[in-house]
Amino acid sequence: MRAFQLVQAQKPPELREVPVPDPGPGQVLVKVGGAGACHSDLHLMEAPAERLPKLPFTIGHENAGWVEKLGPGATGFASGDPVMVYGPWGCGICASCRVGMENYCENSGGLGGGGLAGPDGGMAPYMLVPAARFLIPLGTLDPRQAAPLSDAGLTSYHAVKRSVHLLGAGSTAVVIGVGGLGQMAIQMVRALSAATTVVAVDTDAGKLETAKRMGADEVLLSGEEAVTRIKDMTGQQGAQLVLDMVGIDPTLRMAAQVARVLGHLTIVGLGGGALPVNFSSPPHECSVASPYWGSLPELMEVITLAQQQKIKMLVEHFPLERANEAYQLLHDGKIQGRAVITPQP
Repeated sequence: MRAFQLVQAQKPPELREVPVPDPGPGQVLVKVGGAGACHSDLHLMEAPAERLPKLPFTIGHENAGWVEKLGPGATGFASGDPVMVYGPWGCGICASCRVGMENYCENSGGLGGGGLAGPDGGMAPYMLVPAARFLIPLGTLDPRQAAPLSDAGLTSYHAVKRSVHLLGAGSTAVVIGVGGLGQMAIQMVRALSAATTVVAVDTDAGKLETAKRMGADEVLLSGEEAVTRIKDMTGQQGAQLVLDMVGIDPTLRMAAQVARVLGHLTIVGLGGGALPVNFSSPPHECSVASPYWGSLPELMEVITLAQQQKIKMLVEHFPLERANEAYQLLHDGKIQGRAVITPQP
């Protein structure tokens, strides 16, 4: 089979011939329906060799498909079952993993998943999953549409859920950066909370229009005028929740300006910026957190929301042969929702 693999540091991935894996004890072979293209993959492609796992490996950590074959001792699924692959593969035995929070595994740091840290990911017709516990039934959801829920959906859900207690009647949530991840965050605020006002901020007018369709009450082009508008809307108090889905210096500065006392400033984007902190900024007792991905139980909750049609993901499909094109469009900011690679004919 052909797989989209990272072969050399700071070089574009390549399509290479690799054998179809045969599942060993406890393992499951998944026929990949969709593999989401994520900005995290771009960071991998740009990383120096010392920050990468052993090369080559197949990228794609946002995967859904159908069970193809169960290895000896693997149970709970049958061939043909549509499934979502939970991304962060932990050890399964530490305190975090025991409660489903394998994203915070004490032994792998949540970085053991396929497509991110060495094991092969989903940008190939078949993907080997090390244990059945990493698979969640999709029911009637199409794996080609649902794949981004495993990261874009789960990451946004986890980031919003931890702040729901702040989002009562009359509250405001601000989402900075409304690409695929930000669009999901807007919907998660709507689905999980009673927030009165959801504000979307971006540099791209087209993405702001999409954000409006996804449930944003107000859309603002990034800049000082956006800061002034948010402060005016909130009686100069700022927003209860600010989600920075970009994470570069300018967005972090804006996030600190529009957050409020006792609020939450949540850094989701991996832009590499730094948040200036002093006695008066961010506002007093405004909690700053950088949550990572989400738990297994939370992914089950995300799938339920999708089955109930309370959330949806805008998806643009690309065959495996056009994977490099999809990543170039992602790099250039020309994907409105999520690019999904579809390895099957």
